[in-house]
Amino acid sequence: MSAVVYDLREVRRARYAVAAVFAVHGAVTGSFATRVPWIQDHAGVSAGQLGLALAFPALGASVAMPLAGRISHRFGARTALRGLIALWTLSLVLPALAPNLLTLCLALFTYGATAGMSDVAMNALGVEVENRLGRSIMSGLHGMWSAGALIGSAGGTLAAHLGADARLHHALAAAVLTVLGVVACSWVLDLQPAEDEEPPPRFALPPRSALLIGAIGFCAVFAEGASLDWSAVYLRDQLEASAGLAAACTTGFTLTMAIARIAGDKVVDRYGSVRTVRTSGVLAVLGGLLIVVSDHPAVAMSGFALMGLGIAVVVPLCFAAAGRSGSNPSLAIAGVATITYTSGLIAPSAIGTLAQATSLVVSFGLVTVLSGGIVAFASVLRAGDRDRPKVSAPDTAVVDPRP
Repeated sequence: MSAVVYDLREVRRARYAVAAVFAVHGAVTGSFATRVPWIQDHAGVSAGQLGLALAFPALGASVAMPLAGRISHRFGARTALRGLIALWTLSLVLPALAPNLLTLCLALFTYGATAGMSDVAMNALGVEVENRLGRSIMSGLHGMWSAGALIGSAGGTLAAHLGADARLHHALAAAVLTVLGVVACSWVLDLQPAEDEEPPPRFALPPRSALLIGAIGFCAVFAEGASLDWSAVYLRDQLEASAGLAAACTTGFTLTMAIARIAGDKVVDRYGSVRTVRTSGVLAVLGGLLIVVSDHPAVAMSGFALMGLGIAVVVPLCFAAAGRSGSNPSLAIAGVATITYTSGLIAPSAIGTLAQATSLVVSFGLVTVLSGGIVAFASVLRAGDRDRPKVSAPDTAVVDPRP
């Protein structure tokens, strides 16, 4: 069997380029999230109506993500990502323009659809770069997304503090991020389909391998969504912490995740995906137990920090495994992404519903149990470790052709 030889310098440039795209993608999310209160007031919607509207990004993403593979097949990976990331950054302006509930839902549906398609395209290219480099980079790429989200949030916080109109803020942010995203795409891999390769279907059920991998991602994203949205409430209501301390808990959780993702690739390269995810699941379970039994804010904050550390690398490794799980990486990644987006959609409301019927302690008991699912299902990532290519020389990467 012959081998394919890649120019490693070109692949390294592509790595930095796709990392920049991840950061741009995250910055859009951070910019939007900080201005939700302004958008709510401008649209004149109640808290319940806002909750309904905020379900539409996940709905849009779930509907549109399977289209990403077909778009990449039609235009090539580089052109497709350039167009999709531009649509995503420009969609940032839409929610702030919405004058009522209906237009807000339509704007957020479009916002989510472009987010999902660009998400699939950039993860597929990230997996291909990882394959050609022969070492883990997906955790670091998702760490760049978290870093971008933090930067976008910081800019949004400053704009809100200055009382800036979100329409102006988001128009300026969209313009800057569109330029950065389009320029970064100039150096991503320009993958083209083979002449005899059939285009992927417009819509298709996720392959079985993606369902199994997606089950791990579901558990991790459920814990992430619950912790992000409810950690501050948990400290305030259960442990009577101050508002500042409660907010610091959420910030600490976010920072822990970002740092763990940026540092996670070295751990994955040394111990492999399965052992890393299994250990991560154990840390998440320990964090959940600390949260549930805590009687002091410091204990709960330690638990949330452990939870963030435990789940940080799970989703990036799920995307990496999906991209190596079959003959159609984009379809498999879209399947995993759909499952994780669904988890992120239902987690906050599920925690709230269960807390209302019982207590927040019981709700985070459920989070702890689901974190155990990360440990239980970790072995499904083994195929990705087995198929990981090896670098053979300083300036070339040699990869056996995949069937």
